[in-house]
Amino acid sequence: MIIYALIFAIACFSVGLLLNLWRVIVGPRISDRILALDTMTVNCIALLILLNFSLGSPIFFEVAMLFALVGFVSTVSYCRFLLRGDIIE
Repeated sequence: MIIYALIFAIACFSVGLLLNLWRVIVGPRISDRILALDTMTVNCIALLILLNFSLGSPIFFEVAMLFALVGFVSTVSYCRFLLRGDIIE
């Protein structure tokens, strides 16, 4: 029964990734695109955790943590560039 739940969750997060990719490509404003990239990061982290549950390898937790850190830093730098025009003053 848990296998079906994992397959359903992986399918839902994959559809979410595709919809966010669509928003990144077609987004009307740059802020929508930045928000879609941040949401894609969250969906990728969820997929990595689900892969950890399905495959049983503990390395996916560390990869998910690194991906979360890089995603947070990139979102902050994109927003800072959008507001101020430069990242490093």
